[in-house]
Amino acid sequence: VPLLKGLLITHTKREPQRKKVTQMMEWASKRSVIRMNGDKFRRFVKAPPRNYSVVIMFTALQPQRQCGVCKQADEEFQVLANSWRYSSAFTNKVFFAAVDFDEGSDVFQMLSMNSAPTFLHFPSKGKPRKTDTYELQVRGFAAEQLARWVADRTDVQIRVIRPPNYAGPLLLGFLLAVIGGLAYLRRHNLEFLFNKNVWAFSALCFVLIMTSGQMWNHIRGPPYAHKNPSTGQVSYIHGSSQAQFVAETHIVLLFNAAVTLGMVLLCEAATSDIDIGKRKIMCVAGIGLVMLFFSWLLSVFRAKYHGYPYSFLMT
Repeated sequence: VPLLKGLLITHTKREPQRKKVTQMMEWASKRSVIRMNGDKFRRFVKAPPRNYSVVIMFTALQPQRQCGVCKQADEEFQVLANSWRYSSAFTNKVFFAAVDFDEGSDVFQMLSMNSAPTFLHFPSKGKPRKTDTYELQVRGFAAEQLARWVADRTDVQIRVIRPPNYAGPLLLGFLLAVIGGLAYLRRHNLEFLFNKNVWAFSALCFVLIMTSGQMWNHIRGPPYAHKNPSTGQVSYIHGSSQAQFVAETHIVLLFNAAVTLGMVLLCEAATSDIDIGKRKIMCVAGIGLVMLFFSWLLSVFRAKYHGYPYSFLMT
């Protein structure tokens, strides 16, 4: 009799859990990222019993919210969820869901959440820990980075598969065609290939791109900028030395280019044989560019490395 009672209790506990899994699987079969409101969140995520993990993106996709980063993060989250949903290793161990602020503002209030996008992992057992909150500002929202985080939290390995993108190969092909066409048209006069100024300019552009942090952006996939949903203030410079925004790299690239241009003008003013008046103008312009944009660069450095004591022109 005690054995029968134990089996009956176990069956009673498992029945709601089985219904939840069945419902989640049905939703996942229609949409890789399950859309949740407050009621669904409380029933299928917060309320026990539950033997599956849920990775949720809290976002604000409605146009009136003006969250450009949310749209970019949503695209990467969709790539991750689709890679898992259509994988041969897909199981009911992990589900991906999204809660939009306009559909589940009560959930945001329940979790004391005041920013979007935010990624949280709700484990199958126990409450979420600090590590179950994704460090968006540090790791970016690229699907590959999210997949590594999900693997750390759930032991589920997801191989990210992106839809084919032919823009890159087409652009490269077009560029090679243009270069080939120009070389053919000037096939009898290829002296420009030995022009040191052309190669110097090309090398300088490459150095500026690399030193501004474009490779870091490609690897980490950070957001372009960050908009505080509470105040509406947009930040283009990340406040930490461990991360950056895409806009920040563009700003640094322009500042470095301006400083470089100033140095070139100073060198030309010192070595050129042109009129003395023009050389003076070049010298003043070069000094102005170097001083102004180096000062801005130093202010960016101070904003990221808190406590740095030195400044120039700007604080």
